[in-house]
Amino acid sequence: MHYAAITERLAHTGGAKWAIHQRCRVMKKAGADIIELTIGEPDQPPDPQLFEVCHASMRAGRTGYSSGRGEPDLLEAIAARYSLRRAGVDANNVMCFPGTQTALFATMMALTGPGDGVLVGDPFYATYEGVIVASGAHRESVPLRPENGFRLKAEDLEAAITPQSRVLLLNSPHNPTGAVLEADEIARIGAVCKKHDLWIVADEVYEELVFDGKFASPFDNPDLADRVIALSSISKSHAAPGFRSGWAVGPHEFCEKLLPLSETMLFGNQPFIADMTAFALNADLPTSARMRASYKSRSTVFADALEKLDGVKPFRPQAGMFIVLDVSGTGLDGETFAWSLLEAGVAVMPGSSFGANASALVRISLTVPDETVTEACGRITRFVEAL
Repeated sequence: MHYAAITERLAHTGGAKWAIHQRCRVMKKAGADIIELTIGEPDQPPDPQLFEVCHASMRAGRTGYSSGRGEPDLLEAIAARYSLRRAGVDANNVMCFPGTQTALFATMMALTGPGDGVLVGDPFYATYEGVIVASGAHRESVPLRPENGFRLKAEDLEAAITPQSRVLLLNSPHNPTGAVLEADEIARIGAVCKKHDLWIVADEVYEELVFDGKFASPFDNPDLADRVIALSSISKSHAAPGFRSGWAVGPHEFCEKLLPLSETMLFGNQPFIADMTAFALNADLPTSARMRASYKSRSTVFADALEKLDGVKPFRPQAGMFIVLDVSGTGLDGETFAWSLLEAGVAVMPGSSFGANASALVRISLTVPDETVTEACGRITRFVEAL
């Protein structure tokens, strides 16, 4: 039988990247003692008030269809949030989606097509490859160098631009490395994008998890208002990944162009989840502050313990819920190291899941209790010393 070309483009972008995670789950189900440090799922529950609002909304009958753009109260809540960052933002700048991933897919489908290039820093989040090639576009890698703290440099971006380049997919705070771009770095990157007439799609899902200092974004620059689309959700900020509630904020024209695509895919997010999300954005909840403190502390525990080992080098994150480890000094690449470490009782993600520039790395999740972090450090230490 015949299948569309998109199935071939996506055939090698998915499950294999998560093979260790999947194997870990199988081993744990069979009774193996494995510490799971693979995916980025918050280890604390959402604030109880979110459940109460969601439940009350369902009981009130908010279980019907939504609109392609999103529920009015949520559109207003998101617009109010972003208008604090840049004047002139209103509900017509906002599109609601079930999670950042859907928003990213729809945005890339709206901005790119066959033959177009999407610039993205390498290492990059594992699903970026799929959302780029789905439209027929191709990835144009920009090296994120360890000596620069894995932060994107304007000069590296400019060197990577080709006649096919249409979009910069910018991720700060960054997954997997936890790097955070500063305002002056973003200004230089924005100037390059303006010079070459590039869209900037900014994945800002870890905005609320910056450990120290201020979060900076190209969205905040009025001179870039016609080319920046900011994407985020409540998955990380409110420890609510399963609710699938995200958004895209961009120019009015972009949202109008995107609306028919959104209506073809789905009709907004569920009204009761939209009500919960609007409440979450308007309320002053402690969830993100607790996670920031916890993940910063755990990253310090990992870094302090592992930097003492010969052959491995931890990079201290500035944000997020991961720490990456360069294992090249052990004589192993990240893939081999991760599979071998799994047999020693710790599951981590190999850097190869995040691009060619991460082949010497492994990514360690910080979303386990403090005592588990301590035990994981001990297991990793014994594994490395036995190599």
